[in-house]
Amino acid sequence: MKQIKVLMVGAAFSADLHSDAYARLRDKAKIVGIADKAPERIKELADRYGFTDYEVYDDFNTAIEQCDCDVVDICLPNFLHHDAAIAALKRGRDVICEKPLATTVEDALDMVQTAEKLGRHIYYAEDWLGCPALTKARALVDSGAIGDLVFVRARESHCGSHSPFAQTIKFCGGGCMVHLGVHPVSFMLAMKNNQWKELVALTSGGGEENLIHRTMEGEDWAGAMMKFADGTTAILEANFVTSGGMEDIIDFYGTKGCLHADLTFSSALKGFSIPGFDYTVEKAEVTTGWSNPAVDEKFNLGYVNEIEHFMDCIAEQKEADIGLRGIDGYEALKVINLIYKSAREGIKIVNDELEVK
Repeated sequence: MKQIKVLMVGAAFSADLHSDAYARLRDKAKIVGIADKAPERIKELADRYGFTDYEVYDDFNTAIEQCDCDVVDICLPNFLHHDAAIAALKRGRDVICEKPLATTVEDALDMVQTAEKLGRHIYYAEDWLGCPALTKARALVDSGAIGDLVFVRARESHCGSHSPFAQTIKFCGGGCMVHLGVHPVSFMLAMKNNQWKELVALTSGGGEENLIHRTMEGEDWAGAMMKFADGTTAILEANFVTSGGMEDIIDFYGTKGCLHADLTFSSALKGFSIPGFDYTVEKAEVTTGWSNPAVDEKFNLGYVNEIEHFMDCIAEQKEADIGLRGIDGYEALKVINLIYKSAREGIKIVNDELEVK
């Protein structure tokens, strides 16, 4: 298999997550360019993961136009996803795009339709679908180990986004549901092949109505109940009001058993520290006292398997698995916007486009 030549646009938080994966997949991927408006971030990122022989760019449009690459990995703030993806697709490149696919449903649809028209692929970076624990959980569910799956409860939550862009809806597309809830939403849609039937939702409302983050335009708590075409129901939650580190919790209930997954606090390590550990888990405010330091957080959260799948798909020029395609990112964003509509108007949303397969 040839090395896939990767241009990374963005060198901050999500770029670090992807870079860790590329560093483990050197036989399949080579970073040939990194673009970021802050050159010191590029050097820090490259030095951290041992990348060499790459081109440096201070503008993503210039990078996309000039860099000889196979794929453009978009690790930019949400509001730049659309423009970077369209530029890359028109340049004849495949695209890897971090979640959410865009800030508006219209932009997401434009990305998907442009890729289809130009014969390129968008790979939607939903890391839960590369998570080893959830891959095993889905296999156990599919095997019938807990009988027929009837109910799923899933949430991602932490104390609040570190990004300054997360404070303003036009830059990010919403609040905690589009930032964090996109994971449980995307996961459930992937499990059910986007065949959802109805939903009803509540959110904290944003701004002064928020539980804690009253300077944030988007909501800091959101919950949705969904029903799928096969009768399975789900409760999906996201919030920015959780202290102590990021929580990724997924519970599966069947007619003959249940299954519980804890992606962030299920470390084999447990320790007590007076001065504090260097790192315990993402978004933990303190590392003193008792904690469960993560062993290999980025691998266990799915980034390595996700990126490896994309490299294999690009090499064979094929679509990704269900849940990891551009169309899936579009469907997830559609659902999230309907969650907002349901909460805003106090109504149940019925999927009039449902075609049971």
